[in-house]
Amino acid sequence: MPAAAPSRFRDNRGVEEQVRVHATVRGRVQMVGFRAFVLEKAEDLGVRGTVRNRPDGTVECLAEGPRAAIDNLLRLLRDGPVSARVEGVDVVEQPFRGDLPAMRMTA
Repeated sequence: MPAAAPSRFRDNRGVEEQVRVHATVRGRVQMVGFRAFVLEKAEDLGVRGTVRNRPDGTVECLAEGPRAAIDNLLRLLRDGPVSARVEGVDVVEQPFRGDLPAMRMTA
């Protein structure tokens, strides 16, 4: 019996999907250590991106990483640090670009 021809298709079953999200966190989330909380958790999860305070009182987080890590980060954003009171998190998934720095705080 002849050997099977090698496949031209790549087997990606072991590769985790990379995703990018833009999250806006509402509630009492400024002046309570929220950005530092996000920075620490994102670093623990291996997530890249930025987190910043917005003039309207929300915190904005742009993050990229493996789907499981991003899902964990979003769960943590919904809880926040003990000093925060999160009223809601608006999440928009965006196309993965792979261009974000290691997680850092901006303005």
